[in-house]
Amino acid sequence: MVQTLDKLVSLCKRRGFIFPSSEIYGGFSNTWDYGPLGAELKNNIKRMWWRRFVHGRDDVVGLDGSVIMNPRVWEASGHLENFTDPLVDCKNCKRRFRADHLLDVAGIKPELGTMKHPPKALKECPECGGELTPVRKFNLMFKTFIGPVEAETGVAYLRPETAQTMFVDFKQIMDSMRMKLPFGIAQIGRSFRNEITPGNFIFRTREFEIMEIEYFVREEDWEKYFEHWKTQMERWVHDMGISAKEFEAVEISEDERAHYSKRTVDFEYKYPFGQKELYGLAYRTDFDLRRHAQLSGVELSYLDPETKKKIVPHVIEPTWGVDRSVLAVLCSAYHEEQAPTAEEGETDMRVVLKIPKNLAPYQAAILPLSKKDELKKFAEPIAAELRNSLVIDYDETQSIGRRYRRQDEIGTPYCVTVDFDSLQDKKVTVRDRDTMKQDRIARDQLTKYLKERLHV
Repeated sequence: MVQTLDKLVSLCKRRGFIFPSSEIYGGFSNTWDYGPLGAELKNNIKRMWWRRFVHGRDDVVGLDGSVIMNPRVWEASGHLENFTDPLVDCKNCKRRFRADHLLDVAGIKPELGTMKHPPKALKECPECGGELTPVRKFNLMFKTFIGPVEAETGVAYLRPETAQTMFVDFKQIMDSMRMKLPFGIAQIGRSFRNEITPGNFIFRTREFEIMEIEYFVREEDWEKYFEHWKTQMERWVHDMGISAKEFEAVEISEDERAHYSKRTVDFEYKYPFGQKELYGLAYRTDFDLRRHAQLSGVELSYLDPETKKKIVPHVIEPTWGVDRSVLAVLCSAYHEEQAPTAEEGETDMRVVLKIPKNLAPYQAAILPLSKKDELKKFAEPIAAELRNSLVIDYDETQSIGRRYRRQDEIGTPYCVTVDFDSLQDKKVTVRDRDTMKQDRIARDQLTKYLKERLHV
């Protein structure tokens, strides 16, 4: 596991995983772009999630909702009133801070609403010692305008969460897909939050992606399905290559839960900068469907085929952050270890990303020993064949040792080397990323050999 975030940030930029956005213009306030390898890793995580929780179940269907919705959605959900953070400004250096974060750093329980006399942590700027303004509420939603004129009648918002789409589309999905309780609606999509203090690489950003399920149940069954989804999320963390000692399921107390939640468990990961939230699981009761029914005037109920009575389903909400998944996978996969060199008895330090093989950006790399035409003629058809079923890299630049190290750093599970013996015996050498063990495999058996080990 990586010990400092700086090492990971450097590797991600150097190897094409994640870049600062708009860097040629000096960047832009903690925004990041996923490079070629980062996009592959991110998409592999999303594909694995969709296969498991949508295609792999008969009680969940998918949805792809709009980023901009009717503003009344956010009135019903409580976001216009409650989706705020406590903000303070420094009158001297003009820096902005979340007041609860300042209290947390000072070791003070952040009960801002009951404080009659602000403590020192809310009076003096931690950067320059200047005077801080009184605490005020700051709504985290990005406001925009619909139409050519910026008028209050055209106000809309970029969605701060994906959940509300599933609630406002509940009736259409239930009717069109003939769903029976319990059932879930799944979505992968972007959300936007005007965070006061984003940071720690891609951990907290203003634009991020969420994988989320709203699972509708009968009220009396909520505890059973809460435990079911808790188990599913724990298995998912394990399958992401994260060990049990690297994360913790934390029960969130009533005074720290969202206003709609009756129970919340956060899955917290031990990042290099501290233990913070990775995923969340909440019991939202029937709050959302009832609120949307009240404000829209549309009945959002379910006709129970057993009792013939209409009920408003309750909701279990498991939520997975895509960007935080990428960060946790990279942190857990990062290893520095001594590895043998070409000189007998000597070793040097290698950096290797031991990403789960099904998530790695490249599943295999084809490495002809040199650029000579006879090796290229043998290696290029191998690459063409493997591309039909695997994601591969073809690299013929620099020494074979340097190429191995490069593939180690980007997490490629298998390197396939074509040498001059290959021209005679029609075999190639396959090197395992984690063990560095090498097998000599017949050319016509290579695809089968790799697919068996990659489980594809």
